[in-house]
Amino acid sequence: MLTSNHAVARTGLDAAALKPAECDVRRALELPFDAVTIDYEGREHLPDTETLAELAVEKDVRLTVPVRADGFDPLGDDSLYDRLPEGVKTVLVAGHPAYLTEDERRRAVAPRFGAALDREPDAWVGTEGVERVATATGAAQFELLTRSTARDLRALRAAGFDATVAVYAPTVLTDDEDAVLDAVGAYVARRKPVARALPETAQPDARAAGRAREVLSAASRDFALVGTAAEVGERVAELKDAGADWVVGYPARGVESFLG
Repeated sequence: MLTSNHAVARTGLDAAALKPAECDVRRALELPFDAVTIDYEGREHLPDTETLAELAVEKDVRLTVPVRADGFDPLGDDSLYDRLPEGVKTVLVAGHPAYLTEDERRRAVAPRFGAALDREPDAWVGTEGVERVATATGAAQFELLTRSTARDLRALRAAGFDATVAVYAPTVLTDDEDAVLDAVGAYVARRKPVARALPETAQPDARAAGRAREVLSAASRDFALVGTAAEVGERVAELKDAGADWVVGYPARGVESFLG
């Protein structure tokens, strides 16, 4: 729930997602949301216990934890769990390969999800790359926005899935096309269907022209929440009508873009 009359209130977003490699996550205290998720970007960027405890006093805090990574492995080294103060919840994920060692990447995800959920039954489970395994847990699902998310949500609900579903999306609160492409062009260019459609020499930002710009512009609307606050609000409403309980926005143009 939003706590002020910021322009972002018109989006209908339920929470913000912050990346500790990009900003001081204490800035969540400035944002007009009751909830925040904090992305895992490697052990060196993990917020300290004091910072997390400070946030948890004021916010509903969820920390993304990769169950294959040493420190968060419920079947091995789980020492980093001791850094999580009371009140901080988790989003269990397989973990981005960029933040894992070769040995960690080889670890099985399914049994680690199960063990982690035994520890914290109320955790959310990230679906990226492990959709079937994540759904099989029956736990709350944390999904990245894609072009098929609304359709997938309707199918999931029609099949009887009644747990919480949260959708995560980079969010750009402007309809300035150059600003949009600079903010999320590189992100959407990494999505497999977009990468296949892009010319090999495409610049994944405002420099894109011709066919590359058309592809990136369309993909920005498929894989991110883009536009004025009212336009983003319409998209958020559509996702909730389809079955999403939460929509979590990552401020792709920086924390300040959610404060104006």
